Amino acid sequence: MFYRKNVGPKERMLRLVAGGSMVACSLALLGVTPLGLLLACAGVVSAATGLVGFCPACAMVGRKPVEGPRG
Repeated sequence: MFYRKNVGPKERMLRLVAGGSMVACSLALLGVTPLGLLLACAGVVSAATGLVGFCPACAMVGRKPVEGPRG
């Protein structure tokens, strides 16, 4: 790949679950309003960082890449 993963496996699973929950809750409780869509997009981004294992914000603040299968 073009990047080194900086999110471990446990955190990746947590990000996927949290991102999916953010999307579901924001659309269920707020509906298709600007705020609901904004929160749903934040949930999609959170889930995407969990899916690919790389968080650009974490890399910007100096988080070190994950080595090997452990995280």
